[in-house]
Amino acid sequence: MRILLIDDDKSILNILKLIITDKELGTVCGAYQNGNDAFEDLPDLRPDIIMVDLLMPEIDGISLVKKIKPLYPDIAFIMLSQVSSKDMIAKAYEFGIEFYIQKPINGIEVVSILTKVIQSVTMNQTFRQLQSLMTPVSAPAAPAASQTESDDQGHIKKVQQILQRLGLLGDNGSKDIIALVDYLVVNSEHVGDSTLHDLCSHFSDSPKSVEQRIRRAANAGMVNLANLGIEDYSNDTFIEYASSLYNFEQVKKEMDYIRGKSDRHGNVKVKNFLNSLVAFSKN
Repeated sequence: MRILLIDDDKSILNILKLIITDKELGTVCGAYQNGNDAFEDLPDLRPDIIMVDLLMPEIDGISLVKKIKPLYPDIAFIMLSQVSSKDMIAKAYEFGIEFYIQKPINGIEVVSILTKVIQSVTMNQTFRQLQSLMTPVSAPAAPAASQTESDDQGHIKKVQQILQRLGLLGDNGSKDIIALVDYLVVNSEHVGDSTLHDLCSHFSDSPKSVEQRIRRAANAGMVNLANLGIEDYSNDTFIEYASSLYNFEQVKKEMDYIRGKSDRHGNVKVKNFLNSLVAFSKN
């Protein structure tokens, strides 16, 4: 299930990513703080479900649903808001949302509602597949990918799985991380052989922007891990990556910062992070 998140509050986006990833409810295909940006990227994102905030700058949630629904009628919508007005909620349902979640976010409620919506979407998809079986197929099926092609993409799939577990797959920098790891693996290069800027210049005309997105994503991954550790110190994702992709002492510092015990964030060594991703992708 591909889930798109739209909320101008970044902390809400991070919480939803963690819940969806930790409970294995689906893949976060995008996380946006602006509805117009999300709308422009919809053809590439291909979401099954959109979780959208009601009150946002530039375009509000209901207006966004009204804009998307005619073009993508199969997408299911879940509305998020602090507004408790019955008239406003009724209006949201009128324009096609499936459920309404009241802020502040409650993890149990999010899991319960997402599970129901996923079941509904799955049933609708199954129904459409059954309908398609009733229609004769005139064009020949595309040939299956060769085993070699499948093997060549194995390292990319592994990186995608790791980023998903970190709650980063929908992050703006995730595509850049995947592209960089792919470049390093395919060309048998080592992260330490060049500066991050030079490495990014091999696959982008804007290496500085790519480098910034990668750094932000790597930092966001550590924040997500720290939150997982605070919630459950025995969490499998926390145990596996807190001391491999990141430095465990730095993750602990970030946990202390989140708890309010320190005024200093943990530090991420991006090259070590990327080097570890390359190593994981080859195993």
